[in-house]
Amino acid sequence: MSVREYTPIDRLFMGFDSAVRTVFGRPRVTERTDPAQGLPEVELSEAQREHIGRLMRINHSGEVCAQALYQGQSLTARLPAVRAGMERAAQEENDHLDWCERRIGQLGGRKSLLNPLWYGASFSIGAAAGLAGDKWSLGFVAETEHQVDQHLRGHLSEVPLKDEKTRVILDRMREDEMRHAALALQGGGAKLPLPVRLGMRLASKVMTKTVYRV
Repeated sequence: MSVREYTPIDRLFMGFDSAVRTVFGRPRVTERTDPAQGLPEVELSEAQREHIGRLMRINHSGEVCAQALYQGQSLTARLPAVRAGMERAAQEENDHLDWCERRIGQLGGRKSLLNPLWYGASFSIGAAAGLAGDKWSLGFVAETEHQVDQHLRGHLSEVPLKDEKTRVILDRMREDEMRHAALALQGGGAKLPLPVRLGMRLASKVMTKTVYRV
């Protein structure tokens, strides 16, 4: 049985469909279930629920950015194996989107109003990284995932131990992010120059502080 080869136009329309689903609809998830499914909801103060809901909103927007980065990179990746790896990682990031959105709803929060902006900016960055070459694109993935891991660790320190539903989602996300980083490095990813890494950290801080409020 032959495998269909997608043309650049096919991939462009598929990317547009993914963008609409990510920002406005329901993303296509993998076969994995929500790790928080079946866990009991614990009593939290109103202030705790609001704060955790805002943290999960940041995580949701971060996954919107990750989805856009992967889509942009897969569109411009040169090697089929690299493109396939990007697409699978993007599907797993969709799981994160779904889990975060569900938890936000349970906490009575809402998604960021600026998600379309985050998606567009991140897609452009991802496409540029892909055009720079697969080793730099994969290096960008690895560095992004390492920074996300640090970011999730910080959120875990702010979530009460009794809130298992939130914590188990963040823990599973961390596992996935570190696996994606390892795969990117194994695939030939190069370490990014220090100015680029510092610029990524600065952009991340701006995004997180904005999303916490908007």
